[in-house]
Amino acid sequence: MLWVKTFHIVLVAAWFAGLFYLPRIFVNLAMETDPAAVKRLLIMARKLFRFMTLIAVPALACGLWLWLAVGIGRGQGWIHAKVGVVVLLVVYHLYCGVLLRTFERGQNKRSDRWYRMFNELPVLGLLAAVALVVIKPF
Repeated sequence: MLWVKTFHIVLVAAWFAGLFYLPRIFVNLAMETDPAAVKRLLIMARKLFRFMTLIAVPALACGLWLWLAVGIGRGQGWIHAKVGVVVLLVVYHLYCGVLLRTFERGQNKRSDRWYRMFNELPVLGLLAAVALVVIKPF
Protein backbone atom coordinates (compact mmCIF):
# COMPACT_ATOMS: atom_id res chain seq x y z
CA MET A 1 0.00 0.00 0.00
CA LEU A 2 2.92 2.36 0.66
CA TRP A 3 4.02 2.01 -2.98
CA VAL A 4 0.56 2.99 -4.18
CA LYS A 5 0.64 5.99 -1.84
CA THR A 6 4.10 6.93 -3.11
CA PHE A 7 3.04 6.73 -6.76
CA HIS A 8 -0.12 8.67 -5.98
CA ILE A 9 1.81 11.53 -4.38
CA VAL A 10 4.38 11.74 -7.20
CA LEU A 11 1.75 11.53 -9.94
CA VAL A 12 -0.44 14.15 -8.27
CA ALA A 13 2.58 16.46 -7.95
CA ALA A 14 3.28 16.06 -11.68
CA TRP A 15 -0.39 16.61 -12.54
CA PHE A 16 -0.47 19.78 -10.48
CA ALA A 17 2.64 21.07 -12.22
CA GLY A 18 0.59 20.98 -15.40
CA LEU A 19 -2.50 22.46 -13.73
CA PHE A 20 -0.34 25.36 -12.54
CA TYR A 21 1.56 25.93 -15.79
CA LEU A 22 -1.03 25.48 -18.55
CA PRO A 23 -3.11 28.51 -17.48
CA ARG A 24 0.14 30.53 -17.44
CA ILE A 25 0.56 29.61 -21.09
CA PHE A 26 -3.04 30.80 -21.60
CA VAL A 27 -2.08 34.15 -20.04
CA ASN A 28 0.68 34.51 -22.63
CA LEU A 29 -1.60 33.38 -25.45
CA ALA A 30 -4.19 35.98 -24.45
CA MET A 31 -1.53 38.72 -24.60
CA GLU A 32 0.43 37.56 -27.66
CA THR A 33 -0.08 39.11 -31.11
CA ASP A 34 2.85 37.62 -33.03
CA PRO A 35 1.54 34.61 -35.04
CA ALA A 36 4.84 32.71 -34.71
CA ALA A 37 4.80 33.11 -30.93
CA VAL A 38 1.14 32.06 -30.78
CA LYS A 39 1.95 28.95 -32.81
CA ARG A 40 4.83 28.08 -30.46
CA LEU A 41 2.69 28.64 -27.35
CA LEU A 42 -0.09 26.47 -28.80
CA ILE A 43 2.37 23.64 -29.42
CA MET A 44 3.59 23.95 -25.83
CA ALA A 45 0.02 24.01 -24.51
CA ARG A 46 -1.04 20.95 -26.53
CA LYS A 47 1.96 18.92 -25.40
CA LEU A 48 1.47 19.96 -21.78
CA PHE A 49 -2.24 19.14 -21.83
CA ARG A 50 -1.51 15.70 -23.29
CA PHE A 51 1.16 15.10 -20.61
CA MET A 52 -1.17 16.31 -17.84
CA THR A 53 -3.90 13.96 -18.99
CA LEU A 54 -1.55 10.98 -19.21
CA ILE A 55 -0.37 11.71 -15.66
CA ALA A 56 -3.84 12.45 -14.24
CA VAL A 57 -5.24 9.04 -15.17
CA PRO A 58 -2.83 6.91 -13.09
CA ALA A 59 -2.89 9.55 -10.31
CA LEU A 60 -6.66 9.18 -10.10
CA ALA A 61 -6.41 5.38 -10.34
CA CYS A 62 -3.96 5.27 -7.41
CA GLY A 63 -6.22 7.61 -5.45
CA LEU A 64 -9.21 5.37 -6.10
CA TRP A 65 -7.19 2.35 -4.98
CA LEU A 66 -6.28 4.13 -1.75
CA TRP A 67 -9.89 5.24 -1.22
CA LEU A 68 -11.13 1.68 -1.60
CA ALA A 69 -8.41 0.45 0.77
CA VAL A 70 -9.41 2.99 3.45
CA GLY A 71 -13.04 2.11 2.97
CA ILE A 72 -15.86 4.16 1.58
CA GLY A 73 -17.97 3.69 4.71
CA ARG A 74 -18.99 5.85 7.62
CA GLY A 75 -16.68 7.96 9.71
CA GLN A 76 -14.67 9.03 6.68
CA GLY A 77 -16.27 12.39 5.90
CA TRP A 78 -12.92 13.97 5.16
CA ILE A 79 -12.23 11.53 2.33
CA HIS A 80 -15.64 12.16 0.78
CA ALA A 81 -14.88 15.88 0.88
CA LYS A 82 -11.47 15.22 -0.69
CA VAL A 83 -13.09 13.21 -3.47
CA GLY A 84 -15.36 16.22 -4.06
CA VAL A 85 -12.29 18.45 -4.36
CA VAL A 86 -10.70 15.96 -6.78
CA VAL A 87 -13.87 15.95 -8.91
CA LEU A 88 -13.67 19.77 -9.10
CA LEU A 89 -10.00 19.53 -10.11
CA VAL A 90 -10.86 17.03 -12.85
CA VAL A 91 -13.54 19.46 -14.10
CA TYR A 92 -10.89 22.24 -14.04
CA HIS A 93 -8.54 19.99 -16.03
CA LEU A 94 -11.21 19.25 -18.62
CA TYR A 95 -12.13 22.94 -18.85
CA CYS A 96 -8.47 23.69 -19.58
CA GLY A 97 -8.90 21.40 -22.61
CA VAL A 98 -11.95 23.40 -23.69
CA LEU A 99 -9.99 26.64 -23.34
CA LEU A 100 -7.10 25.19 -25.32
CA ARG A 101 -9.43 24.29 -28.18
CA THR A 102 -10.82 27.84 -28.05
CA PHE A 103 -7.30 29.23 -28.50
CA GLU A 104 -6.59 26.74 -31.31
CA ARG A 105 -9.66 28.01 -33.19
CA GLY A 106 -8.58 31.62 -32.59
CA GLN A 107 -11.80 32.35 -30.69
CA ASN A 108 -10.50 33.40 -27.27
CA LYS A 109 -12.65 36.17 -25.80
CA ARG A 110 -11.09 36.34 -22.33
CA SER A 111 -8.40 38.71 -21.08
CA ASP A 112 -5.01 37.79 -19.72
CA ARG A 113 -6.26 39.08 -16.36
CA TRP A 114 -9.08 36.52 -16.36
CA TYR A 115 -6.54 33.75 -17.04
CA ARG A 116 -4.37 35.03 -14.18
CA MET A 117 -7.33 34.65 -11.81
CA PHE A 118 -8.25 31.28 -13.35
CA ASN A 119 -4.69 30.14 -12.69
CA GLU A 120 -5.17 30.52 -8.92
CA LEU A 121 -7.98 27.94 -8.66
CA PRO A 122 -5.76 24.82 -8.55
CA VAL A 123 -3.82 26.38 -5.65
CA LEU A 124 -7.05 26.49 -3.67
CA GLY A 125 -7.85 22.92 -4.70
CA LEU A 126 -4.43 21.69 -3.62
CA LEU A 127 -4.73 23.50 -0.30
CA ALA A 128 -8.18 22.02 0.33
CA ALA A 129 -7.12 18.48 -0.60
CA VAL A 130 -3.97 18.54 1.52
CA ALA A 131 -5.78 20.10 4.49
CA LEU A 132 -8.47 17.44 4.33
CA VAL A 133 -5.91 14.61 4.24
CA VAL A 134 -3.67 16.00 6.98
CA ILE A 135 -6.23 17.50 9.37
CA LYS A 136 -9.12 15.07 8.71
CA PRO A 137 -11.60 17.56 10.14
CA PHE A 138 -14.60 15.21 10.02
